[in-house]
Amino acid sequence: MLVHAGKLNAKTAEELVRSSRDKRSSFVASVIAAGAVSPSDLAHTLATALALPLLDLSAIDALKLPKNIIDAKLASQYQIVVLGKRGNRVFIGGADPTDQEAAERIKFATQLAPEWVIVEHDKLSKILETSGANANETMEALASGDFEFDVTDDVTTKPDEEVASDVEDAPVVRFLQKMLIDAINLRASDLHFEPYEYHYRVRFRVDGELREITQPPLAIKEKLSARIKVISRLDISEKRVPQDGRMKLKFGSKAIDFRVSTLPTLFGEKIVIRILDPSSAKVGIEALGYEKIEKDRLLKAIARPYGMVLVTGPTGSGKTVSLYTCLNILNQPGVNISTVEDPAEINLPGVNQVNVNDKAGLTFSAALKSFLRQDPDIIMVGEIRDLETADIAMKAAQTGHMVMSTLHTNDAPTTLTRLANMGVAAFNIAASVLLITAQRLARKLCENCKVPADYPREALLKAGFKPEDLDGNWKPFRAVGCSMCSNGYKGRVGIYQVMPISEEIQRIILAQGNATEIAVVAQREGVRDLRQSGLLKVRSGMTTLEELISVTNE
Repeated sequence: MLVHAGKLNAKTAEELVRSSRDKRSSFVASVIAAGAVSPSDLAHTLATALALPLLDLSAIDALKLPKNIIDAKLASQYQIVVLGKRGNRVFIGGADPTDQEAAERIKFATQLAPEWVIVEHDKLSKILETSGANANETMEALASGDFEFDVTDDVTTKPDEEVASDVEDAPVVRFLQKMLIDAINLRASDLHFEPYEYHYRVRFRVDGELREITQPPLAIKEKLSARIKVISRLDISEKRVPQDGRMKLKFGSKAIDFRVSTLPTLFGEKIVIRILDPSSAKVGIEALGYEKIEKDRLLKAIARPYGMVLVTGPTGSGKTVSLYTCLNILNQPGVNISTVEDPAEINLPGVNQVNVNDKAGLTFSAALKSFLRQDPDIIMVGEIRDLETADIAMKAAQTGHMVMSTLHTNDAPTTLTRLANMGVAAFNIAASVLLITAQRLARKLCENCKVPADYPREALLKAGFKPEDLDGNWKPFRAVGCSMCSNGYKGRVGIYQVMPISEEIQRIILAQGNATEIAVVAQREGVRDLRQSGLLKVRSGMTTLEELISVTNE
């Protein structure tokens, strides 16, 4: 349209197309960067081509534009200005409405659906410069605010409320509280505070994906680090070694715990805060995503008076929540339950929880030995890391105790060979292990915006569906995205491989067979592997084929 209207010659247009491809940017961004078309001509052409409204920013009072809907740094980064908000929509003025990344970031940051209005980029730049200067002044004031942390007393002797009140009005305190509350509202699992040489950023992990939320000024890093350390009972003067701590925030009617980890990096301390929601252990086994046959197998195994149940999977696959859900089911007045973890993530009343302390000599194996003298019925070991821990856990499972633990393996059959490789005797494995659950977490489709997808039959067959499954009685869905979700997904659901140890599998273990032989027998006995379990979630419309393939890419 630009060429046809005589605003751009064909050769220049081709060069700009190539430039945008090389830089992986939009064509409009390349036109703006090159100054090849006047801002007025570009805006009018875009408005006509995309059927979007055109607004003259010179007729707008910049001081009356909404200030708190989008962070000033985000607006500057994507060259946009917020014009207003109505219902679940936010009206965005921009010179490049083809920038999909900007639209996604706006939707994530505001939880609103962006509606584009075309503006001239030269007038937009003037407004952004003005608002950017004001924002920088505000953030600089926040970073250099005249306040101090009270660290003259031993903070470990002071309750949460007293420590918090020391700097209640400090801008850094309000910034941290906002980040924590925003993370909870977005259902984030972790917050990352990351200092670099020339900038500082905050990222949230939402539904397993890390997303940048904001970039506060670099000058804030020391005071923010000190604030987090004070309320986490950490040594604020120690910046050379990693530290671990905990803190608590009252959020509405419930209190949420946070696990804090600091790590010295080249340009300051990186801090990661893990959100530990105790209610996650009480959601019930039905909410975790087990199919009926898998749930029945698990419940039958944990109801046994003794033996070992293992949960496996990579970091962040929900192993702890699965174990605590089982413990919550077994947590009765007549049962003595002890757990040893590194560290205890979820506080469960009625369960005796112990934190590993390697410096003091309280290792997994040492705690296990002590547990056996404490008359336990059920023992939960956070992770089997070495032969000594494995041996004690196996012996406990053989002497009248129900033992639950985790291992880092890819699936259920390889867990048995992993134990053998650690040096555990084959007869101990065969005599102790009752059931192994391997799991992954897949993002759930948003019920509000998901739409049926037309995958080629060959793609469905390649993913693992059988020809008889493609009978036309069901349709897969794909992610779209709306104001109620993030990129078409909302929440996560578990995908499970639940493998009871049958007599035939025991014989393979005793014969020192490999994981492939165990997997063949398990399939024959009706145990679904992770991909097959995930295909059921695709068929029921819970997740997409792309998400399943990404989490079960074997």
